[in-house]
This record gives sequence, structure tokens and C-alpha cells, in this order.
Amino acid sequence: MCYCRAMLAMTDSLIPGCLRINLFSRTWLHNQDNFFMPVFAVVFAFLLAGAVRAEPVDYSLPDLKGVSHSLADYKGKWVIVNYWATWCPPCQEEIPDLVEFHDRHKNGDAVVIGINFEDIGKEQLTSFVDSFLISYPVLLSEPLPSTPLGSIPGLPTTFIIAPDGSPVARQVGPVTGKQLDDYIERKRKELNPG
Repeated sequence: MCYCRAMLAMTDSLIPGCLRINLFSRTWLHNQDNFFMPVFAVVFAFLLAGAVRAEPVDYSLPDLKGVSHSLADYKGKWVIVNYWATWCPPCQEEIPDLVEFHDRHKNGDAVVIGINFEDIGKEQLTSFVDSFLISYPVLLSEPLPSTPLGSIPGLPTTFIIAPDGSPVARQVGPVTGKQLDDYIERKRKELNPG
């Protein structure tokens, strides 16, 4: 399911405020004039469905080499958990920003973890990861209606995990490095006012 089929209700977002919107089906979007696509792309880039500050969450998934990665491995850092698929155009569009964000922050305060959320062979996925120069860990998961972080109403879906391991936000739709930087800076100020 593409992110444009979701019904979103935002409570915490990269952009301050609260929105509620019913999105059209992917078929409708692709059958209309190309005029609507840039408009929807801009709107979707800012749509977020928030995760209420929750207890720390931990779970493990294997990467392409079979090595298990756990959220607890990254405790003390902001973790950007991005659910995506190779067939998803918005997912492909956000990859360069996620790579740039990860490369800039991985030795410091944040990391990106990509979770491939489709039924695809490892060889085909490895080829895709290599062709897109993805430098962050890519983990494997079968498409499920819910994950330990919450539901995945569409792709891409990105969760932001605070350094203490608790989920603090969810966005359905693409994210940018700037949105992630701005959100993390805002949350730092909220969590450490002073």
C-alpha cells in the first residue's frame, strides 16, 4: 500500500500543528492531470501521524547478511526507523536524503535504519541497495499490519526513536534530512529546556 491510501491523524509532527486529512486512492492520483502530483507531493512531505511518547521499545531484525540489529544497539542516539519498499516511488525519492542524514550523524547523535517491508529476494534487494548507494543498515521484515513501533498504514512510514529508546513521532510519507534535523532539534529543546 502506498502512503497516499492512508488516513492520517497527526498529534506530533516534524511541523508544529495538528492536521487530519483523508487521502485519495493511488489510482485516482495517477489518473489525474500531472498538476495534482506536485501539490500532493508537497502536502504528503509534511503529513505526520505522531506516536505519543511511549515506553522504550526494542526488537531485532536481520540485515542482508543475516546479522541481527536491535534498537537497543543504538541507545543514546536518535534512531530514524524507515519502513520502505523497492517498488515505492516516494521511498526511492527520500533515500538520498536519508543517506545524507545518516552519513552526517552516524558517528554522533543519530542513525537511520531502513526496514524493507516487502517480499523480495535478498539478491534483488542487495542489488537495489547497492544501486541507490544506501549506507545505513537495511533490515528485512515481512509486510505486517502492525510492528512493535505501531501500524504501517502506507509506505514510506518513518518512526523517530528518542535516545532513551521511546518512539516520539511517526510520519507516513517521505521525509527530508532538514525535516529530521529540525524535528530532533525541537525535541531536544522540549526534553532539555535549559
